[in-house]
Amino acid sequence: MLRLVGAHLGKLAGADLAARCALGKGGGGGRVAKHAGRAERKKALTVLASSRWAGTITRVSADQWERGWSNLWDERAQLRAAVATIRRRLDAPIGENNSKARGYGSAQQRWAKQQRLQHQRARLADVEERLEQGRVSVVRGSVRLARTRHNLRDAGLTERQWRDRWDAVRLFLSADGEADKEWGNETIRVHPDHGWVEVRLPTPLAHLSNTTGKAVTYRLDATATFTHRRDEWAAQTVDGPVAYTIICNQDNGRWYVDAAWTAPRPHIERDLATLRTRPTVGVDMNDGHLACWLLDASGNPVGSAHTIALHLDGDTARRDGQLRAAISNLLDYATRHGAHSVTIENLNFADARATGRETMGRGRRGKRFRRAVAGIPTARFRDRLVGMAANLGVAVIAVDPAYTSRWGGQHWQKPLNNLHRGGTDGVSRHHAAAVVIARRGLGHHARRGTAKPDIHQRMDVGPRPSRPDMTAAPPRNLGSCDGGPRQHQLGNTDPPDQTRPGNQTTQHRSGPSTEQDSLLLSV
Repeated sequence: MLRLVGAHLGKLAGADLAARCALGKGGGGGRVAKHAGRAERKKALTVLASSRWAGTITRVSADQWERGWSNLWDERAQLRAAVATIRRRLDAPIGENNSKARGYGSAQQRWAKQQRLQHQRARLADVEERLEQGRVSVVRGSVRLARTRHNLRDAGLTERQWRDRWDAVRLFLSADGEADKEWGNETIRVHPDHGWVEVRLPTPLAHLSNTTGKAVTYRLDATATFTHRRDEWAAQTVDGPVAYTIICNQDNGRWYVDAAWTAPRPHIERDLATLRTRPTVGVDMNDGHLACWLLDASGNPVGSAHTIALHLDGDTARRDGQLRAAISNLLDYATRHGAHSVTIENLNFADARATGRETMGRGRRGKRFRRAVAGIPTARFRDRLVGMAANLGVAVIAVDPAYTSRWGGQHWQKPLNNLHRGGTDGVSRHHAAAVVIARRGLGHHARRGTAKPDIHQRMDVGPRPSRPDMTAAPPRNLGSCDGGPRQHQLGNTDPPDQTRPGNQTTQHRSGPSTEQDSLLLSV
């Protein structure tokens, strides 16, 4: 019965998705409308299914189209970055440098890159044309499984096995929750005590119903049992909506029911100025581990360094589970030590992956580096952390990632190692970077002390400046004007009147962060 209902609704879902993709942008005048034509399509599907099934199908089609539209924008940005990088290196002489980039090592390599540039430009032109027309391609059942059909021998599958998997993933058995209905859903219902499952039948299959009553439903022989968060689910079914999705696992021949609902979240502080008066945990994400350190509101490291293992292997679902486990350990560490926020780098390696060998080196060393970068899921880590932290009432602050590791090793690694000399493990460069990240989130300097004035600075600038008002914000320009880190003595004790006068035209990135430098992430 589940296969019969899922196949019928899956066919309707495929047709509705094709209709939504045919509408393109759908907003008129160049505007983009996610739910373009939804009312008309839902009305037509209601006759073939039901009003509730039609509502879920059209909503899922809109979400899939929006995801495909976003993917096109991301692909265009990556192709533009790749084309610009190759173009800069082609402009430079072979084996030499110009003001923008280094030329390629040989004429053969340069010729190959010219061919690649033409290929990338052709792809970019196609993507831009699709964006202009609003033409989005979406595969129900995943592109990877569709491509496996042409490589059955490499995948170790027969045509029949592949067909069974393809049909299973294209079944549509998903229903949105309804707050005013019994047990939170009238399309797919799961009894909180007895565990029986009822599925509302589409109109063409109404004659197969085995229940009595006004609703045309079919009660399955098997029962469903929830083990994870069962009490929360049972409480939600009393007076709240619950969305259900029935999934077929073709490998073991079993069916699973997923329940989803919006859980009440604790209050999260949204004011960045208030968060900067409370402790935070700085996190430096690396290949294989998360380096963490707790800082108080004054920017001082508290306790010792903390390391969380992050080993990602296996398929996508397994890697996502390992990432969630690492984030759970991070949030447990933050809440256990009374931190109100977690500070991370606003980092995404999408552009670096797009340019590949052009910016991350060649040979064995470059290959190892590219592999390490590819294994660090910066964007997924950020998105998962924001969602999971919101459930615990912890805010997430993203800061500028520039020079965090360099300044951490230069200004913090040695003093922290001296302070924690009795520990079993030394303070690594990554833990020192976590301190710099947290200090940026708190609005402090990346350095331990203010920089001394340059030689003859007072004679060049003018008379000795008067003592500034200590209640006002300190000047940001406390280093060199070239954007690089400045050498200075640690633990500087210069009085405030000897700091460099603020010059807002050239700002040193190790200065105190402002609200424009830090971003408060939210779901």
